[in-house]
Amino acid sequence: MLPAKARLRRQADFADTIRQGRRSGRPALVVSLLTADGAHAVADPARVGFVVGRRVGGAVVRNRIRRRLRHLLADRLGLLPSGSRVVVRVLPGAERLPASELSRELDTLLTRVVR
Repeated sequence: MLPAKARLRRQADFADTIRQGRRSGRPALVVSLLTADGAHAVADPARVGFVVGRRVGGAVVRNRIRRRLRHLLADRLGLLPSGSRVVVRVLPGAERLPASELSRELDTLLTRVVR
């Protein structure tokens, strides 16, 4: 589970990360990363948020995929730069992927945006 300090909550943070951050996508996911500048970058942990639209499925399906991704990202928080913000947008079709493939896609995208 993601710690509370590692979650994006404000709409402005989501919007800034999507608009200004580096982005990489695959058929099931799009990951945006905005690195922090300044003194707060070292002290603040990386924060993560998810965008799962209605086209992905009903509420049960959307919450299931969000929980799966939250679990996967909790293990990868240490790989993200301190103070950075990450938004993972889930595209239709992601709910049908097995956990191993979802994990592989997430790793590929995180590697691309962190570079």
